[in-house]
Amino acid sequence: MNKEFIQAIMELEKEKEISREVLLEAIESALVSAYKKNYGQGQNVRVEIDEETGDINVLSIMDVVEEVEDEATEISLEDAREIDSRYQVGDEVAYQVTPMDFGRIAAQTAKQVIVQRIREAERGMIFDNYITRQGEIATGIIHRISNETVFINMGKTEGILSVNEQVPGETYNVGNKIKVYIMDVKKTTKGPQIYLSRSHPGLVKKLFELEVPEIQEGIVEIKGISREAGSRTKIAVYAEDPNVDPVGACVGARGSRVQGVVDELFGEKIDIIPYSDEPVNYISNVLSPAKVEGVLLSEEEKSSLVIVPDYQLSLAIGKEGQNVRLAARLSGWKIDIKSHTQYYGEQPAEAEPEVQEEEE
Repeated sequence: MNKEFIQAIMELEKEKEISREVLLEAIESALVSAYKKNYGQGQNVRVEIDEETGDINVLSIMDVVEEVEDEATEISLEDAREIDSRYQVGDEVAYQVTPMDFGRIAAQTAKQVIVQRIREAERGMIFDNYITRQGEIATGIIHRISNETVFINMGKTEGILSVNEQVPGETYNVGNKIKVYIMDVKKTTKGPQIYLSRSHPGLVKKLFELEVPEIQEGIVEIKGISREAGSRTKIAVYAEDPNVDPVGACVGARGSRVQGVVDELFGEKIDIIPYSDEPVNYISNVLSPAKVEGVLLSEEEKSSLVIVPDYQLSLAIGKEGQNVRLAARLSGWKIDIKSHTQYYGEQPAEAEPEVQEEEE
């Protein structure tokens, strides 16, 4: 090994973004294995590489002892002091034992180990990069599809979009660019595995953060999201400043901001709800777009009875119960809905529910 070898290491450092120290440590470790394999397992040796010249030195390390029990690893105090009179018991004596043909043997033996160490270092860097990005959005290109699992090229690694994390109705074609939610990152024997999602509610949250500066700046806060991916999402937003309209900020001028999110989700419907600390107000809001006449609460059971106009009953419940189901998830309250006629036909007149005043 020579200066060209050191130059190659420096080029690898730039190309693979792995420090020279990591690479040289891997090579030195490989050369120790190569020496022991060819010249004796019992020896205690250390390999040093000169970073300027590329020269390799193999040093035999001997422990200074009073009485030698293992000649391969120990040297007597008397013999050690013939080398240097300052040696004491417990010191280490290092002297060069580099074989004449070691360069050829080292190159042949160490190559595979070096490649493996470089691969491990690259995998470690990828893992460290993505473990800090859990819960974020990434953009990738669909690389391949196997047994309905979509593999996405993330740049230096490949992400996995399993069937369970795909959105019903979405079509995935090789070569298409796609935004995904980084759901989980795990170490495996095959390297880091990046698990992605298109159906996670976090994807909607992050898309709104990208579209709405007020959310990025903390002026508007997302209080909750309930989602049935590919169909409908309800998102509750809040602003501490009474002069800020959180719903308007998320909708944007002529609906431009929310439309950006809808387009990314291929037409998924999105209801933006004003959050309220008052359960009656909040439950009324989460049933949007239906209008609510009144809400009765049962604090102990955390359940509610909601009365809506007769003509709003089907809208409040939604297709196959979707609207009320999403509303219940978002609010955290069990919601039972009755029409005006159903309620007043079953309850005495004095048991009128608390009326939710409509905002002008």
